[in-house]
Amino acid sequence: MPNIKSAKKRVLVIDKKTERNKAIKSEMKTEIKKFLALVTSGDKEAATKLFPYTCSVIDSAVSKGVLKKNTAANKKSGLAKKLNAMA
Repeated sequence: MPNIKSAKKRVLVIDKKTERNKAIKSEMKTEIKKFLALVTSGDKEAATKLFPYTCSVIDSAVSKGVLKKNTAANKKSGLAKKLNAMA
């Protein structure tokens, strides 16, 4: 445990940021799992409707600094490939 006041504050701030990042990552993973469940079940119409929302959740994770831009692009590309392979 830190003794210096500024170091104590950094610990508190880092804990808050960690919780925020965990929540954002968890939401993103949940949406991806929902999308993949629709793809594996073969429900193309519902998967097509859910795809833009899933992409927006991934983009919001990028804008909040949880994911890097290229990682998000890679994830979205993979999801799009799975959606297009259903046809």
